[in-house]
Amino acid sequence: MFWHNFKYTLKNLLKNKPLIFWTFAFPLILGNLFFLAFQDIEKKEQLEIFNIAIVEKEKTDHTQILKNAYMTFSEGESELFHIEYVSQEKAEDLLSDKEIIGYVILSENPKVVVSKNGIEETILKTVTESIVEEISLATTIQKEKIIDGLSKPEFDGNIEFLKIQVQKEVEEILKNTTVSLKDNSPTNLSYTMVEFYTLIAMTCLYGGMLTMTSINNNLANMCSTGKRIAVAPTKKRNVIFSSVLASFLVQLLGLALLFIYTIFVLNVDYGNKIFFIFLLSILGSLAGVALGCIIATLLKTNENTKIGILLAVTMSGSFFSGMMGITMKYQIDKNIPIINYLNPANMITDGLYSLYYYQTNTKFYFNVISLLIFSALLIILSIEELRRQKYDSI
Repeated sequence: MFWHNFKYTLKNLLKNKPLIFWTFAFPLILGNLFFLAFQDIEKKEQLEIFNIAIVEKEKTDHTQILKNAYMTFSEGESELFHIEYVSQEKAEDLLSDKEIIGYVILSENPKVVVSKNGIEETILKTVTESIVEEISLATTIQKEKIIDGLSKPEFDGNIEFLKIQVQKEVEEILKNTTVSLKDNSPTNLSYTMVEFYTLIAMTCLYGGMLTMTSINNNLANMCSTGKRIAVAPTKKRNVIFSSVLASFLVQLLGLALLFIYTIFVLNVDYGNKIFFIFLLSILGSLAGVALGCIIATLLKTNENTKIGILLAVTMSGSFFSGMMGITMKYQIDKNIPIINYLNPANMITDGLYSLYYYQTNTKFYFNVISLLIFSALLIILSIEELRRQKYDSI
């Protein structure tokens, strides 16, 4: 009976054109819309090299060190800005004409002047603070070396000679030290990936429609086939498992199609942990079919109402997990975390985020276990509910 129901369910699902559309075609259409909407957004928001001015009111060894430090950020791989050396009056004119984003007045404590607060202005302020800290550290090292050197017999208390030697050492250290910016972020770092992750989660949960249809075909109050199954001497768990397995395989086919399309057609970069992404997506699909299974068995209503409830649950879960805006996921996690702990869409997206942003897989495995528990619990509840169903007449 198990394999008979499995083959029968599989054939019915593959012949159901509306289900095939929602399982196979709709995720591809939505993925294509995401691609068209976001393909240029990050290119337009990339940080470009900006212009600044440096005002040197007086020339001292300290200001020269500052100039050399700023120079490291205006050349080579670490280039952040172009520098123009001008008077303060000229710098103010350039700033008012928006030809520069700000200027720096060199002194013992450099002063940054900007006309507004923005990303580039913040970078200039941060760079200046870092330079001041490095110079302060070098000065501290120099003082410590002088104090330590005074106790050595070869200097014999000659502090001037010691200062010259220490200064040469510090200058040599600074000369051989290069400033570089190293990118340790994933090669596929892109905030638009959030949308594709929620698309995967939504596609996984759409598998619930497959299970709901296959389970409805086995219920006596839904169709004539279900009436025959209800009076047949077969175990209810075989009916559930065969229906879930057939729905699960069809869902995996749709999920595979989504990955093939997004990777090879849309060129979406899922990173170097693609195996883990596939694993989480497979478990997410299992959670989706389990969700459809529990709604089909628990609700005593018509098929259209069940589909409407399933779609409402699926779309709400996708919404809370960040599909319509990542800030919603943050707000739910912060204020009502229990919702996303029970939300299978969030379990999927959260597991994908952990692969994307974190160095360890602890959170990933937590979500994997959560999906397994969620799926097993719903399937067990569905079996028990189906076993308890009795009819006065069929």
